[in-house]
Amino acid sequence: MRLLKVLCFLFCAQVSYTQTLGSNDALSESVYYFIRHAEKDRSNPENKNPELNQQGKIRALNWLYFFRDIPLKKIYSTNYNRTIQTVKQIAEEKKISISYYSPENIDVESFKKQNKNMSILVVGHSNTTPELVNLIIGENKFEKMNDNDNSSLFVIRELAGDVTVERMITKD
Repeated sequence: MRLLKVLCFLFCAQVSYTQTLGSNDALSESVYYFIRHAEKDRSNPENKNPELNQQGKIRALNWLYFFRDIPLKKIYSTNYNRTIQTVKQIAEEKKISISYYSPENIDVESFKKQNKNMSILVVGHSNTTPELVNLIIGENKFEKMNDNDNSSLFVIRELAGDVTVERMITKD
């Protein structure tokens, strides 16, 4: 019986500690998810603003499932058909308006300040996605993505000034 009381106390103490951590703004975490647009239609090389092809539509649906349980607060996209179509279903399901950005005009400090203590999704391109990740983490860690890489996910976590980044390849 005494062991049961001790275990109950420890469990309650852990729950209380976890709730305290979760409510402390100083310990709130910023999480940035960066992806490249899904596969685009390459049937017309002259088209500078193609839509997603069938495989890209499937990948966009996979991203919807991936982000379904992640509490995103904002979604950013370049103003191209392929990037918008990649995140449109996610935005609709979460009832979030897509914010458009221009990669060459991002003020990193302002961007980080605007998105502090939030989880956000940013969709870009093979060159802009790793560039933005590098700017956010403050080091030149990632190179331009291969043109056939539509499955990489970069996750940046910032907590109390500590920044971690990881690159994952999602399953096709």
